[in-house]
Amino acid sequence: MKHFLTIALIACLAASAHARNIDLSTVPKRDTVQLTIYNAEDLTLVRETRTITFKRGSNPLQFSWANTLIDPTSVQIEFKGKNTEKLSLRDTTFPHDKPQMLYWNIASEFDGEATVQISYFTSGISWAADYTCIASQDEKTMSIEGYVTVRNNSGEDYEDAQVRLVVGTINLVEQIAQLAQQGMAMDDGRARREVLGQKFRKAEALLDADDALMALPQAAQSAPADRKQVVKEGLSEYFIFTIEGTETIPNRWAKRLRSFETDKAPINVEYRHWPRIYGNQLVRMFLLTNDKEADMGNSPLPDGVYRLFKRNATGGLSYLTQQTLKYIPIGDKIELNLGVDKELVFELRRLRVFRDEIWMHVQGGNVFRKVGGGVEVEVRSSVAGWDEHTIYAQRIRNYTPEPVVLDIRREYQGHIEFVSKLSPTRYDFQTVQYRVELKPGEKLEAMYQVTQKQGRNAKQNDVTLIDRVPAGVPWLE
Repeated sequence: MKHFLTIALIACLAASAHARNIDLSTVPKRDTVQLTIYNAEDLTLVRETRTITFKRGSNPLQFSWANTLIDPTSVQIEFKGKNTEKLSLRDTTFPHDKPQMLYWNIASEFDGEATVQISYFTSGISWAADYTCIASQDEKTMSIEGYVTVRNNSGEDYEDAQVRLVVGTINLVEQIAQLAQQGMAMDDGRARREVLGQKFRKAEALLDADDALMALPQAAQSAPADRKQVVKEGLSEYFIFTIEGTETIPNRWAKRLRSFETDKAPINVEYRHWPRIYGNQLVRMFLLTNDKEADMGNSPLPDGVYRLFKRNATGGLSYLTQQTLKYIPIGDKIELNLGVDKELVFELRRLRVFRDEIWMHVQGGNVFRKVGGGVEVEVRSSVAGWDEHTIYAQRIRNYTPEPVVLDIRREYQGHIEFVSKLSPTRYDFQTVQYRVELKPGEKLEAMYQVTQKQGRNAKQNDVTLIDRVPAGVPWLE
């Protein structure tokens, strides 16, 4: 290990003359190293193994984390393989005169080799996902290539490391980077070790179940030999991506690795007017699903940047858009927003506003009088309720060469009556939704009325849908 880890057998003063010692200059190299990188926190679980030659009796081992972001409260040592029953950890000390260092005192009942596993949390190693999406010229299918980029700023080189990427949320009392920078204050070091020890054991228990997943799935076995594969597995509240083989990730370097690919994922084109999400405009969407039909659905898709292109008539690619999407579970839709389409005219005009059903409250008593009927009453009163009607004209014209589907959602506050022949449905208790399909060159001109009931006329905060034309309003025909 290049920067920080020194593990050596240090001669014990009481050792016998024939005891075999290993000098600091002959530190054994790592046998294996595994990085499990969480993307929800600045956190990486490192597990490495080394083969150590022990002598009978006491064997001090030294561990140093200088110039790294290792959290010293999380460092643990275990014995693996043969002769583990003949080894035991007596104690762990943190010398005052040697900061960023600890000593393990290991008792051995034999002379010979054994394997130790050292585990710890570090920060400074991160990963991010990105996706390259290419739509076919007819916009019926899409190819997607997923990648993960691993960045190492931990202060240490990791050579020939098995890399595992974890999607999920973990809750830590303190950030690992902060603990590493604070150092080992002896008054609270034990408490921090106990807290992080619980987190550490939980993470190890969850990830140990993934060790049997190294056999590649059938799809990976048939892939080119020079292409890294990623094995995915769901586990408790986490989801693990295991990259095939090993990777060397030097400090201050980044590596981009392929995570999956699909060639013919079916896509749907939809136009949406959802002011709550997209603002007051009609946007064009590419929709596909993370499922088996799209040759995906083996795992969730982590947060990442989607870059979208389209094949053009000359065989090249046209850039469409780039956007960042959140975590997409198995079976959920990938929704790519292409923005406004100038070939589709979408207009909403307010034509008229008027009030009726006005109720007055006569001061001095609980008497309500409805205005009208030819009777004049001179009283001191105030308005107690009324209906406010707004008439809208919806105009849509399809100038594209393909049929289009529009999904329209409008949100209203208060007690609303929505009168229309557009076959509206209720998206939620205060949102009206209706869908429109137009052929190439077809246009739609429809009017609808929104009635907001105020004061004593209001019954509840809800939308009442009326898909028939009431008598006396022929303009809705």
